[in-house]
Amino acid sequence: MTLTIKEVAQASGLPVIVDADTGYGDVDDAVRTIIEYDKAGAAALHIEDQVFPKRCGHLEGKELVSVEVMCEKIAAMSAARPHKDFVIIARTDARGVTSMEDAIERANAYRAVGADMIFPEGLRDEGEFAVFAEGSPGGLFANMTEFGKTAIIPLERFDAMGYSIVIFPLSMMRIAMKSVVEALAHLKEHGSVDQLLDTMHTRAELYDLLEYDPAVEWSMYTHDSE
Repeated sequence: MTLTIKEVAQASGLPVIVDADTGYGDVDDAVRTIIEYDKAGAAALHIEDQVFPKRCGHLEGKELVSVEVMCEKIAAMSAARPHKDFVIIARTDARGVTSMEDAIERANAYRAVGADMIFPEGLRDEGEFAVFAEGSPGGLFANMTEFGKTAIIPLERFDAMGYSIVIFPLSMMRIAMKSVVEALAHLKEHGSVDQLLDTMHTRAELYDLLEYDPAVEWSMYTHDSE
């Protein structure tokens, strides 16, 4: 995870939000996670209240740890926060396991011990997101994944309900992978990708996207001697 964080942070130059699952163990492990994530270049992480090993928030069969266990992790991570700008996002999967009321109660408990934002996972529709936002005011984070339990909701509606960060964790991968499969099928059938050229980046476009200039010599080992 830390290797991937480093690669993404360095390549993008953007603040990187990273999934921390359940903190990879007990309180000590959760504390180590926030420290190592920060060293690798992460700007924020989200940690969830499931029993390890966790399950996808849009699948059945999830189990929750107690509020006390999750609060202990969040409080310890907050105390070990590398700097004030590192954002701790607490995710709760309670809506799909117990109830919306429990999800809201957990969210407020997590806020009280140091969570900067709350991530309610597995909510069904816009109405549920609105109810949750009303019951747990403050920083809110939403997951807009496709083919799961959550209906597709436009960004402007999330904004109106008070959700300041919305992630699309698999959207681009799903689009890319479908395109790859279709292109391979086309290549197998036709023996050429000639008819697919207009779906590709040209060499110049790719270089521009990567900010790569082949005329400029570059080495990771060179530096300004002055």
